[in-house]
Amino acid sequence: MRGEPMATLCRPAIAVPEHVITMQQTLELARETHYGHPKRDLVLRLIRNTGVQTRHLVQPIEETLKHPGFELRNQVYEAEAKTRVPEVVLEALANAETAPADIDLIVYVSCTGFMMPSLTAWLINTLGFRPETRQLPIAQLGCAAGGAAINRAHDFCRAYPDSNVLIVSCEFCSLCYQPTDIGVGSLLSNGLFGDAISAAVVRGQGGTGMKLERNGSHLVPDTEDWISYAVRDTGFHFLLDKRVPGTMEMLAPVLKDLVDLHGWSVPDMDFFIVHAGGPRILDDLCHFLDLPMEMFRYSRATLTERGNIASSVVFDALARLFDDGGAAESAQGLIAGFGPGITAEVAVGSWANHDPDRELADLELTTGVALSG
Repeated sequence: MRGEPMATLCRPAIAVPEHVITMQQTLELARETHYGHPKRDLVLRLIRNTGVQTRHLVQPIEETLKHPGFELRNQVYEAEAKTRVPEVVLEALANAETAPADIDLIVYVSCTGFMMPSLTAWLINTLGFRPETRQLPIAQLGCAAGGAAINRAHDFCRAYPDSNVLIVSCEFCSLCYQPTDIGVGSLLSNGLFGDAISAAVVRGQGGTGMKLERNGSHLVPDTEDWISYAVRDTGFHFLLDKRVPGTMEMLAPVLKDLVDLHGWSVPDMDFFIVHAGGPRILDDLCHFLDLPMEMFRYSRATLTERGNIASSVVFDALARLFDDGGAAESAQGLIAGFGPGITAEVAVGSWANHDPDRELADLELTTGVALSG
């Protein structure tokens, strides 16, 4: 892909709901709600081991623990998305120095509610996007969808180099709580997942952030039932196989192979933004890639402070890198999302700081036309 058009993933915007639940509150609820459960002590230990100290919920915990039915739950999803997403979108556009009229494609990712038409149609009608704006909703890649959205935006900008893509992730995981699901995996999930909204612009030209250079996807064969939804009268029932925490042994080589294919080396990489589904994912990546814990500090901070926020994890972690001052010019980085399939969506690229004068000079060199002065 060297020499081909690239695109820049700009600073994400993140928002979390105002209702907060701490690990201590989660443990107390688990003790009270599942008193007498034969594996309660195991569940409590697993929740402690997640390291998730706080999570944000779209409803107060009293409402979250109720189940009014799938229809009403989905109504909450739609109402809350329409209330909370626009502010995040406008912030992401501002971060990228773009406006709604500049956007050529909206990629909307969410696995915690359903709308048809997608929220993309509502956004186009509400926030001033052009009617010609393309729409790409992604609903069934779960936590991997954040990485997939980045990769599809990259592909689009390679095909149409002057284009800009808006990515929106809206994950209200708490709306998938099922009080009748009392398996160990389900009870662990009740203490792991949180709610968040994120958005980011991928600019075909210009912008500060990660200049996307190569992407790839990998599905681990015969793991379809390791992470899945059972769709029932009461909505989405999250199913988590006990083998999931060990998937990095299979996926770490995939990350390394993509880096090697690009002519880089994992030990020389400067930053890693990966989906933190749980602490073992990060621990195992350190082990199998032979990297220090520090390399995954942004993903771990997201997990600690917000829990597993599904497809929004990679954007929240990337925003933390920006908050930390970003990276040096040309620093080499990797972004990866992991989810059902078992699927990995991976991108590599280098850091670019927006320099209008340099970009103008590059354009003059490419076109042979003097544009300055």
